[in-house]
Amino acid sequence: MDEFWVFGYGSLMWNPGFPYEERVLAQLGGYRRSLCVRSYVHRGTEERPGLVLGLDRGGSCKGVAFRVAPSDWQSTVDYLRERELVTSVYLERHVRTRLADGRDVRALTYVIDRAHSQYAGAIAVDEAARIVESAVGRSGPNPVYVANTVAHLRELGIRDHWLESVASAIVNDPSGD
Repeated sequence: MDEFWVFGYGSLMWNPGFPYEERVLAQLGGYRRSLCVRSYVHRGTEERPGLVLGLDRGGSCKGVAFRVAPSDWQSTVDYLRERELVTSVYLERHVRTRLADGRDVRALTYVIDRAHSQYAGAIAVDEAARIVESAVGRSGPNPVYVANTVAHLRELGIRDHWLESVASAIVNDPSGD
């Protein structure tokens, strides 16, 4: 492997948590960004789960690809496994990703395990907003996660209309004001 890339579609886009040498807009085919993971740790609890993003089958997803220096490959994988595989709801995959400049690369990413008990499936906007607005986990309030993701997607010029609708339907102000 000559290069090591990581594809981010949610909080990794704005909070990667690992060093990288290059950050490029990218598109992944065959998967879509979906608020389909019941969060028992980062944005909710088992008693009051939140919802976080996963890559679910079908469609395509615009996100960010990070190129990691060879000296940081193993520490990055270790970090991502600790962060993303805390409850084993995600499956680690190397996927073909198209960078905005036309390059095709293989990137490490995490896709939802549809057989896992935390897989929420397709949820209506109003139900997703209701779940998100009252959930809090060790990484903070669930509404802040959704609002941050929508804001960062917009900064990157990426529109996710369904996620934007969820953010708009949340009754509690994500900023806490």
